[in-house]
Amino acid sequence: MASANTTVLTGIKPTGVPHIGNFLGAISPALRRAIDFEHAYFFIADYHALNSVDDPRSLRDLTYNVAATWLAAGLDPTKIHFYRQSDISEIFELETILNTVTPKGWMNKMHAYKAQSDRNKEANKSVDSNINMGLYTYPLLMASDILIFQSDTVPVGNDQVQHVEIARDIAQRFNKKYKTDALVLPQYVLEEGIEELPGIDGRKMSKSYGNTIPLFATRAEWEQSVRKIVTDSLTHTPETFRLTVLYKIFAAVASPESTERLVADFTEGTIGWKDAKDQLVEQLIERFGSASETYAKLMADKSQIDTILDKSSNEIRTKAQATLYAAKKAIGVR
Repeated sequence: MASANTTVLTGIKPTGVPHIGNFLGAISPALRRAIDFEHAYFFIADYHALNSVDDPRSLRDLTYNVAATWLAAGLDPTKIHFYRQSDISEIFELETILNTVTPKGWMNKMHAYKAQSDRNKEANKSVDSNINMGLYTYPLLMASDILIFQSDTVPVGNDQVQHVEIARDIAQRFNKKYKTDALVLPQYVLEEGIEELPGIDGRKMSKSYGNTIPLFATRAEWEQSVRKIVTDSLTHTPETFRLTVLYKIFAAVASPESTERLVADFTEGTIGWKDAKDQLVEQLIERFGSASETYAKLMADKSQIDTILDKSSNEIRTKAQATLYAAKKAIGVR
């Protein structure tokens, strides 16, 4: 790799069941990117999820779900450190230290807090209505996530750039104040631009719209979702067919050769919408069928997941302890 950076960190919040849009837009690119780094840390951000998931059983289930999803999708725990945020207690002790060097004004400007407080103002509510300290100090915990393993690279979307910048500012402020180099200054890398995948109703594929196609499913479940894809009664040219929802989803999961064959068969009148949908189901089975079986096995025996996550946490704790020790030494705490 041309860059001198060696350590990449990716956080995954367990707040929902992943769909094919999540795989194509986030999971697959993240796994490909990790290959370029000497050290890759992928963590399940279960403490971050507490701001939106307040049912204990749901949080446990979602944590296992996201772990099984990434493992079935190809995450190799022998090459990528894969762990629960909650298993690394050093993260939370470092956050306490970072609190003392972070101006309150920095938190006031953070997007999540500012967006909620602005909504409160518009609704003529108290500016801090429905805002807890978890939301307010979210960027501090994220900074600790990044800094504890000396991550120098954090891939993010445009909406997350501010969090990496604040982590860098906090680390720089700490190092300058205590005349140390205990904390590595991270930098963000914008995630690859991937065309937004439409849902079965034509809007952006999103759990909130209820228009997703599951990533891991049975044939019957995929057929049920695909049958609902919106179609029309127009006569299509290759150009107009490529604008349809079915084409965009098909092209995202199938090979270029299979996709062009579908275009030719459909626009020449050899097949219709039902046949095209049947072909999409076959492509989903070919692309994700084996991974679906792996996912089902992991979810049926969650002890496998615990073993993988526990092993990784134990292996990386030494590095977390070293960072925390250096920070504590800098501030004069044993």
